[in-house]
Amino acid sequence: MDTIENKKIRKGSLDKRAKIIEAARELFLSEGFNQSSVDAVANRAGVSKRTVYDYYGDKQHLLLAVMEETSVTVLNMIEQGISDHLLEFDDLEQALILFCEQIVASANGSSDYKALIRLAMVEVANLPESFYENMDQATEESIIKRFIEFGKNKLLDIPDPRMAVKHFVALTILLVFNQPKPEALDQEQVKHIITEGVRVFLRAYAPTI
Repeated sequence: MDTIENKKIRKGSLDKRAKIIEAARELFLSEGFNQSSVDAVANRAGVSKRTVYDYYGDKQHLLLAVMEETSVTVLNMIEQGISDHLLEFDDLEQALILFCEQIVASANGSSDYKALIRLAMVEVANLPESFYENMDQATEESIIKRFIEFGKNKLLDIPDPRMAVKHFVALTILLVFNQPKPEALDQEQVKHIITEGVRVFLRAYAPTI
């Protein structure tokens, strides 16, 4: 049985981990991974250098922990978008458009998402390839499940659900973020890109008669 003391110890450990992750993320973003020391992370987090090493082993594993912690925000965005738009709907096209619009709006308003993308682009050499593979799979998994259901319900013809999700995201969300200046797009421009992408996707995956 947990004692009050054990609960306090666990809470203290979680608080320290959160402070270390936040400090490391701030330093990696402002100074870069190679220029940031474990000493600097420890000082900013208000913990000992030994505590950082005890929790994360080395700076490389600390970077990976920062990325994994930050990526939770992206996964939560997707789960929320699915819950809001892809579980119950009358019109699949409109549901997919609303889902994509919500993801784009949430990402644009999220400091965690921006941090994740920036670190993922800048620190490629310091992250294992498996991180990117695992992140892609994790972000796709929930959408794949919905697309499989759409296939079962004859809303789409989905012979390869994972490839279908890659096509869907490439035609919509990624197409918005891959514009020369995505931050300069207004709401109507974003809606137009997403709407046309969803329509192309639906034509490609229309159910067979």
